[in-house]
Amino acid sequence: MFQFTKKQLFKIGIDGAIAFTILTRLIQAAGGVISIVFIARFLTIDEQGYYYTFTSIIAIQLFFELGLSGIITQYAAHEFAHLAWTGEHELTGDEYYKSRLSSLLRFCVKWFAVISIIFFFILLASGYYFFSNFNKMNHVEWEKPWFILSLATALNLFIDPLLAFFEGIGQIKDMSKVRLVQKTSFIIFLFIFFATGFKLYSSAVASLLAIVINYIQIISPKRIKLLKTIWRSKSEWVIHYLKEIFPYQWRIAVGFVSGYFIYQLFNPILFATEGPVVAGQFGMSLQALTGITSLSMSWITTKVPTLSQYIAKKNYTALDELFNKTLKSILITSGALFLLFNIGVYVLNLTDFALINRFMAPLPTAILTITIFSNQLIFSWATYLRCHKSEPFMGLQVVSALLVSISTVILGEKFGLLGIVGGYAFITIFVGVIWSYSLFVNKKRQWHI
Repeated sequence: MFQFTKKQLFKIGIDGAIAFTILTRLIQAAGGVISIVFIARFLTIDEQGYYYTFTSIIAIQLFFELGLSGIITQYAAHEFAHLAWTGEHELTGDEYYKSRLSSLLRFCVKWFAVISIIFFFILLASGYYFFSNFNKMNHVEWEKPWFILSLATALNLFIDPLLAFFEGIGQIKDMSKVRLVQKTSFIIFLFIFFATGFKLYSSAVASLLAIVINYIQIISPKRIKLLKTIWRSKSEWVIHYLKEIFPYQWRIAVGFVSGYFIYQLFNPILFATEGPVVAGQFGMSLQALTGITSLSMSWITTKVPTLSQYIAKKNYTALDELFNKTLKSILITSGALFLLFNIGVYVLNLTDFALINRFMAPLPTAILTITIFSNQLIFSWATYLRCHKSEPFMGLQVVSALLVSISTVILGEKFGLLGIVGGYAFITIFVGVIWSYSLFVNKKRQWHI
């Protein structure tokens, strides 16, 4: 049996934070694969369409979060680069940075407390309007599950920025453990509820219980003491939202809103035009592929605080070495897993295995896979540049969103599902990848003087 030492794992880019994050993503990926079987077994093909369209509508959270969680991690990391913990709860360093860090925490808590409440009511109303007006299925009970899922999502909107703040102050490994417990709890609850006949309630109730567990973890005495120490450190120096964060965030926000139209518009359109069956097939295929992406992208998401600190200290050599090593790990991991998935879909299509009817056919699956693989390059380059507290990708995302939306409507009407994924692939590769690589190279040359 092969065994790896800590030193060997470090050499291939796996530290403690990544190890826990990868374990979380592995559990998510395994849970995603198993949930596909549970969905096919315990939901009708119409209910499957509702299940995945729920997910797409829930994603309007992007319009409220607007990329602020990631920004909080970066800003906290930039301030904390000049501070350190001594003992368990003693924060040392210049008062200027301690005060600014405290003001960021205060802003985070107050802002998201308000936004999460507003989001709950808008999300609730949006779902009721959509499902009441498109492809009404009187035999599908969706109203109460939608209410519970809306509540769980709103609660998550409030607490997720706190996890991002903890990551920014160096608690990456700790937050990876927190997310591991939450994701594992969700999957266990989901399977139990599916198996006991909860139908569309399964995901909603499982999400709510997992969020409650997350809150219990965050309010542990140790973490509360850390937050209190930072909260009380505020003095005259503050991070001004309108002057410092907003000029950066609005560009991120435009990108996130554009991202909704790029990534989340497919299912509602397919649900409204082709019906819940086709929407469900697309949703299940996308779930499998994004599960792989979630695993591979853990290499770079856990590196955001470190990348940000290298930039704050102008250590560009270490920055590029870490990024290049990370990107290589992402591409190798995802490439192998994507290939295995597509081989599996092709082989199953040659059989009469009932589950295959819940996925897209091999050709649209392959096209969608190539697109998502390409998106990993774009996301990685964007993450690298955003760690500089700048957003050069706004123009690309707006243009891509417009092109994908137009392509989805026109090609979807004429060629159906194959037209939608084909148009998406063409725009991603010949606009997204080329444009984003040009931005990556030019901005590096401009900023690293």
